[in-house]
Amino acid sequence: MAIGTPEIEAWLREFARCIGSAQETLSELDSAVGDADHGANMDRGMTAITRMLESNAGWATPGDLLKDTGMTLMRTIGGSSGALYGTIFLRMAKVAGDEPTLNGQVLAEAFRAALQGVVDRGQAKAGDKTMYDAFAPAVEAFDAKLAADGAIAEAFDAAKAAAEAGRDATAAMKARRGKSSYLGEKSVGHQDPGAVSITILITAAAETLGRAA
Repeated sequence: MAIGTPEIEAWLREFARCIGSAQETLSELDSAVGDADHGANMDRGMTAITRMLESNAGWATPGDLLKDTGMTLMRTIGGSSGALYGTIFLRMAKVAGDEPTLNGQVLAEAFRAALQGVVDRGQAKAGDKTMYDAFAPAVEAFDAKLAADGAIAEAFDAAKAAAEAGRDATAAMKARRGKSSYLGEKSVGHQDPGAVSITILITAAAETLGRAA
């Protein structure tokens, strides 16, 4: 089954719900390595997405919805997280184009473009203790599983597991990017909040896009 606008909408609603539930956890993690506002900022952005979904009559294509999502997140989250999450969805929208539905290959290309957007925006690489450390393994796992058997559901499950492993691995890392890098060794022992929130994004995709496929 191809992924259409209703499936993308379901993904966004699930992401918003999960971010709302994890808001305190995200801010607690950020209090150890940042400004203690990642949870509040993400929840503000996803609350705006929920309002957007409820007030709009519909989008003609997944690309249209992804583009509006990216623009809304840039306006409402603010800071580096707003730029990164906005870029994720805008890069996905560019790959989706005007297609009415997205197959597995297009989804893989969209997530790969989103990851490159994170690199372009944040200049992060593996081991820097950022969202990249969860996002990159998830994209790699999605690509590999999709190439192996072409099943979108299994590809998303693989991406979820890889994201979780990458998220957990950030606890042992010393931050090398962003404000948390100023803490040096004190940043060790805490999961990166961005890695946690991007894992929530991938998990929500597995539970919606993966189950719909």
